[in-house]
Amino acid sequence: MKFSQSQSGMSILSWLIGLALVAFVASTAFKMMPHYFDYMSLDKTITSIESVNVTTVREFYSHVSKGMQVNGIRDINLEDVLKVEVANNEFRAMLDYEKREPMIQNLDLVARFQKEYRLRMP
Repeated sequence: MKFSQSQSGMSILSWLIGLALVAFVASTAFKMMPHYFDYMSLDKTITSIESVNVTTVREFYSHVSKGMQVNGIRDINLEDVLKVEVANNEFRAMLDYEKREPMIQNLDLVARFQKEYRLRMP
């Protein structure tokens, strides 16, 4: 009888390490995805200003605020993260904020969202 010199396949320890790595990546993704979805909703709401009859900064903030309510974004203070000014018949808006999610004890996941918009007034 002849025995094989090497084994094929992964050991239990290898499977556990692989499973722990997959669980870590999935946990990180599930913590950060809602923040990216909120950012994409905010971005879509801000860029839709051009198709709506908005002429003042107050109306701009009101439109974005309503979009946030519709999309369920409640943990962002709009006045702190969005700065809007009117210049040369266009809105110039700067969206700038970051979100932190605790990961392990004193380690945090940080996502920084920053974008500048130049939107024509109707």
